[in-house]
Amino acid sequence: MRTFSWGVIAPGRIAQRFAACFAAIDDARVLAVASSNRERGDAFAQRFGCERVYGDYRELAQDPDIDAIYIANPHRYHLETALLCIDAGKPVLCEKPLTVSAGQAQRLMDAASNRNVFLMEALWTRFIPVWRQVKQWVDAGAIGDVVLMDSRFGYKAERVKGDRVFERDLAGGALLDIGIYNLSMSQFVMGRDPVSFVCDGVVGETGVDERVSAILNYGGPASQFTCNLLSNTDNGFRIYGSKGRIEIPADFWEASTATLITHDGACETFDGPLLANGFEYQVMHAMARIRAGELQSDVIPWRDTLATQTLMDAILARLGVIYPFLAQQ
Repeated sequence: MRTFSWGVIAPGRIAQRFAACFAAIDDARVLAVASSNRERGDAFAQRFGCERVYGDYRELAQDPDIDAIYIANPHRYHLETALLCIDAGKPVLCEKPLTVSAGQAQRLMDAASNRNVFLMEALWTRFIPVWRQVKQWVDAGAIGDVVLMDSRFGYKAERVKGDRVFERDLAGGALLDIGIYNLSMSQFVMGRDPVSFVCDGVVGETGVDERVSAILNYGGPASQFTCNLLSNTDNGFRIYGSKGRIEIPADFWEASTATLITHDGACETFDGPLLANGFEYQVMHAMARIRAGELQSDVIPWRDTLATQTLMDAILARLGVIYPFLAQQ
């Protein structure tokens, strides 16, 4: 099979993790990287063996040898960057969140559909072995009917001037950056969207959400979660059912074990070590869908991405978080 060639836009920390996962993928490579900072692009290329370095995103998108593009710049810029790639006819794997609002997400999906181009949000946790096993347990009724999910994702972020997580102009805040994992994995477990929610939060002096706590109502079952930038939390995920529970330890989004405990005392632990760092599973999935001529993933389909983005819009609106640049688009 011909080697699949990826291009990477924005060689920051998350892109480095993406490139590192190719150690576990035999039929793919990172061929090119594009960066507004040439020195950073050169360093990335040297570290990961990229043959081509571009100083302009459009140049990378126009490279005829690139089979797909991974977008890893701040999510404030995902819309314009992904549109540029889609317009060039390039399949896109875009870091989460796909965009900053449901309206932006719909624009990308419409563009991908019109151009007949693959588009996927890089919600990589859905693809790792532990979460595939958790989903199998839930769907098989191993814990009975789901009653409650409880999760946290929190860390104490350093308040460095200009850091994107505290910058409103960069769509900072806890929910879009880390709370999306709690939301999307709750949706993954339930296989549907919540019918209502209640929430509370802390909006800091820069105007972004620094803590969000919410309860999502799935018409009986509920998911309660907190994401925050203020304190280190236990960062586990628990699913309680009518016949038992499933425990995914910290850090739940990259866990390699999960435990099923039933009310009759039975206990089963699943060990699912990662081939590399976990990103490889979503990469291999995206490549398979692209090679098959599909436009979207069946694990993180457009409707799931759009539903999660719509829910985040509603939570942020209720907390009074407003991104001024959205009004200008």
